[in-house]
Amino acid sequence: MFNFLVVWIVRYSPSLRLKNWLLRRLGADIGRGVAWALTATPDVFWPELLTVDEDAIIGYDATVLCHEYLQDEVRTGEVVVGERAMIGAGAVVLPGVHIGEDAQIAANSLVDSDVPAGATVAGVPAEVVSEGEQVNGNPARNGGNV
Repeated sequence: MFNFLVVWIVRYSPSLRLKNWLLRRLGADIGRGVAWALTATPDVFWPELLTVDEDAIIGYDATVLCHEYLQDEVRTGEVVVGERAMIGAGAVVLPGVHIGEDAQIAANSLVDSDVPAGATVAGVPAEVVSEGEQVNGNPARNGGNV
């Protein structure tokens, strides 16, 4: 019940500082400069499996799950959102997914597998639509819109 109440505050508070502080109190690893949009929902039951690196953006009404209930099992998995990654509005990230730095998730996508650094993914399920540019072997900060 405590986690539910804290996540409710996280979803509706306008304060990014408060949101990140509360998620850290629940055990999530939240980097500096992380932005959670209004009604973005982190995992309620296993927040300690969530890592969001510096300057990542979780869009409006996006959901980041570290668990899922299936017919015959409960599946959990660590979710990592890399530095400067962006999860678009309404997107859902399933357990066990690692999103690379500078990656972009299009709005309303369902992410069920890892996203390479610098890539843009879209769809249900999400598929790579752009690999992203490389600078000296590292993903470029592309700043593009999805």
